[in-house]
Amino acid sequence: MRGLAIGRYQPFHLGHLRAIEEILQQCDSVVIGIGSAQYSHMKDNPFTAGERYEMIYSSLREKGLERQAHIIPIIDVNRYSLWVSHVRSLVPPFSVVFTNNPLTERLFSESGYEVRKTKIYRRREYSGTHVRELMINGGGWRKLIPRGAAETIDSFGGVERVRELFRLSEKNEASGH
Repeated sequence: MRGLAIGRYQPFHLGHLRAIEEILQQCDSVVIGIGSAQYSHMKDNPFTAGERYEMIYSSLREKGLERQAHIIPIIDVNRYSLWVSHVRSLVPPFSVVFTNNPLTERLFSESGYEVRKTKIYRRREYSGTHVRELMINGGGWRKLIPRGAAETIDSFGGVERVRELFRLSEKNEASGH
């Protein structure tokens, strides 16, 4: 059986990794959909789909899980009635969807898929928003993400990008743009 998990992974953190490990206890393999793949270089979406792919792959490789995963970027279609068929057209076949997002749960349930929730691990710490805030403020973000993801972020100057995007966003908000 193959499961599907979709997230933005901005960045991929230990909560994501634990969810993937949980899915792989229930399934033979997992499709990891990189949602909103068209977005990057924005305050809330600083990393490209390719960079997120590398974060995920290197994190899974550290754990010896890379052969059980298919990592697929998924661009938004912005029409909920088409979204499930859009996802199905991009990814290998799957039997069950893992999500804690109510809309994703509803859309896949209405399309006849079994939907399961994953445990949420230390949500206040393990959130992309929190990790990005720590990057901006010089905090201990590395302890919240897998080593492979941290190395990937370092390889392309990701922390500097997050900080610059935050500064630009604050500047634009202050000027009313």
